[in-house]
Amino acid sequence: MLYPMKFNPAQNIQNLQFFGEFGGVNPSIEDSSTYTFHKASKMEEVFEKEIEGCYLYSRHWNPTNRYLSQALAKMENTESAIVTASGMAAITCTLMQLCSAGDELVCSRMVYGGTYAFLKNVAPRFGIKTHFVDITKPELVAKAITPSTKLIYCESVSNPLLEVSDIKALSKIAKKHNIKLVVDNTFTPLIVSPANLGADIVIHSLTKFINGTSDTVAGAICASNEFIQQLIDVHQGTAMLFGPVMDSMRSASVLKNLHSLHLRIKQHSSNAQYLAEKFLEEGIDVRYPGLSSHPQHKLLLQEMNAEFGFGGMLVINVGTKKHAYRLMERMQQDNLGYLAVSLGFYKTLFSSPGSSTSSEIPEEEREAMGLSDGLIRISIGLDANIHETFQKMKNCIESVLEVPA
Repeated sequence: MLYPMKFNPAQNIQNLQFFGEFGGVNPSIEDSSTYTFHKASKMEEVFEKEIEGCYLYSRHWNPTNRYLSQALAKMENTESAIVTASGMAAITCTLMQLCSAGDELVCSRMVYGGTYAFLKNVAPRFGIKTHFVDITKPELVAKAITPSTKLIYCESVSNPLLEVSDIKALSKIAKKHNIKLVVDNTFTPLIVSPANLGADIVIHSLTKFINGTSDTVAGAICASNEFIQQLIDVHQGTAMLFGPVMDSMRSASVLKNLHSLHLRIKQHSSNAQYLAEKFLEEGIDVRYPGLSSHPQHKLLLQEMNAEFGFGGMLVINVGTKKHAYRLMERMQQDNLGYLAVSLGFYKTLFSSPGSSTSSEIPEEEREAMGLSDGLIRISIGLDANIHETFQKMKNCIESVLEVPA
């Protein structure tokens, strides 16, 4: 009897094989913006429809970008994918492709600040209305849907409070109302496979864990062939007409890094789990989905690909903004990482989201969410000696908290 093999996103990536133009083990980089045709009639044909192996203009498709897109589609178990010049480009192209004037969408109230700012301040200029809800309560999502709703938008694990979305429940709601479920999976590549849980479209900021070296800004949209074709349609596609083209050199670089993602994610997760447990033992206010004290710990256990752990992001609360600032400065001085936004780097990165990546959210709304000024979002690095890292962090925290705020 044959048993179906368990979905393994990392193995799907490893099974891909791209040869270089001259047999190289890395695919050749196509450093061209435009492509030649032997016959004018073929150019006309390619302009109107995609033909495999034929390229028109790199704003539409580029062979190097296609390699990376194919790998990401395999990782997310979607039919197709397209890469973009940033994570925000992936988000805005997706939303504007799905919504027109008079349309509405339901979005998690706890999302990346750039996403929030776009939906709160820019989308209304185009007649698009957003209902922000507590995504951890599917009943509130269902209640917010109207006849004009076109999609539900959430993050697998939210930025920055690490709330976990019940993707299966949200998918049922979306299907009931014949709308799309869009999931930003930036915090949990490999860990969560949203398409397998019912998501229609999966978005990534490749800038973060997937690339892992903080030298590239890029994004991706993983979805059905039909939706990707809509995005690159020369007449109405937002990925074509907004022009968020990813550079082919950067695509090649991300593709190389993608093949080590499974190793890096496991190490990020292992280090973060260790630190979270030690912080908890020390009475430090810590939030991490790998802790049983996390409100959605059991939910993530049901959704995740367990071999990759619970991710490299954790949040601690040191009470006040002054304490948070002092602690981050002290940790940087002690070579524990960098006081910087972003995440997924091989060195630890820390920032105060209330005054940085979530500052677009009004203060009163941040308070309602529990996003206090004393929070520090930490992207745990690939430290080889996490025990020593903990001792240094503990010393920093103790020294800072001894000083009155």
